[in-house]
Amino acid sequence: MDYLGFIRDIRVELSHYPWLEMVLALIVLILFAALANFIAKRIIVRGIRHLITKFKSPNQSIFAQHSVTRRFANIVPAIVIMNGISTVPHLPEKVISLVQMGAQAFIFLTLALTVSEALNIFNLIYQRNPKSRNKPIKGYLQLVKLILFVVCGLMILGTFLKKDVFTLLAGFGAMAAVLMLVFQNTILSLVASVQIASYDMVRIGDWIEMPSLNADGDVIDMSLHTVTVQNFDKTFTTIPTNKLVTDTFRNWRGMSESGCRRIKRSLFLDQSSVHFMSDDEQQKLKDFLLLDQYLDAKKSEIEEFNNHLSNQSRYNQRRLTNLGTFRAYVEFYLRQHQGIAQNQTILVRQMQPTSEGLPLEIYAFTNTIAWASYEAIQSDIFDHLIAIIPEFGLRIYQAPSGHDFQLLTAEQETKV
Repeated sequence: MDYLGFIRDIRVELSHYPWLEMVLALIVLILFAALANFIAKRIIVRGIRHLITKFKSPNQSIFAQHSVTRRFANIVPAIVIMNGISTVPHLPEKVISLVQMGAQAFIFLTLALTVSEALNIFNLIYQRNPKSRNKPIKGYLQLVKLILFVVCGLMILGTFLKKDVFTLLAGFGAMAAVLMLVFQNTILSLVASVQIASYDMVRIGDWIEMPSLNADGDVIDMSLHTVTVQNFDKTFTTIPTNKLVTDTFRNWRGMSESGCRRIKRSLFLDQSSVHFMSDDEQQKLKDFLLLDQYLDAKKSEIEEFNNHLSNQSRYNQRRLTNLGTFRAYVEFYLRQHQGIAQNQTILVRQMQPTSEGLPLEIYAFTNTIAWASYEAIQSDIFDHLIAIIPEFGLRIYQAPSGHDFQLLTAEQETKV
């Protein structure tokens, strides 16, 4: 059978029907594009992915989730259509030009998306490096993507306007002020990201506190425009990157790195309960293991001091107070406590008296930064101190409550 003659006869017959010849040619072109797409994605891309799985790599899961080659393969049918559309007979030149420009624009966009996907893979691989917590690069990659898509947009625009990209850039030079206004937040965020990275202000995993934006938690993500904080109540706060440079915030990284956490809390004592201690009270407190040596040393010191004042009034002489003894007891207790970091500052000090009593502040550091353990140690210390205060003849200041007024009323009624 003469196949060439058969095809020649069909073409002669179709020449009498131009529209039918055009439709058939378009169908053949679309079939060729579909076949090229099938070969590119089903054969070549699968072969490349299968080849990648042969190499044992800790990043195989990332490559499995993000396929650069599959996205890049989308340009194959676009290339077939762009080059084959001109072979379709009886098709107007404007339609051919429009289809070619559309296919070329699609190729530019596909290339930009492919590079963006490659940058995403690079970021995910980099995040597996322990150093990424100190130097995140997500913001810089987002800036590269922004520039990439701006260039891609200009190339697509230049394709439809049939102008060179550099010609378009020269035309946009007059719009620089407008572009600066449009990308103001991006520029500010970029500068802030550089400052944050240069001065090591914030890292992923840091606990930061920013009351002005109700942020109090761990930094879980840092991008070009925003920093995401997961608060301790499991909510999320999104902070503009430039706010970390312009506004005040607290970073608790130093506490985490030191391995200890500060206790700074006061007991408010009733000032009317402060008095000089009698010999019987001193003898009673000697039974406290922590106070035995203190009372003996203090008594010797006071007696030596008072010997120089033998001719003066007894009111000018030094005497032990229950508050001073209690302060010494608290300090000894903290230095013996297993949950207190002994290499850090330990202070027990009086603060300025107020109408709510005399504040006795405990300033020390726990030897752990775990939240639950820290609270347990702090509570254990103050539980003990509140319970033992009456042994020193001291009272905790507490404003009268409804129960106190009820007792007072009941006593007055009983007297009547």
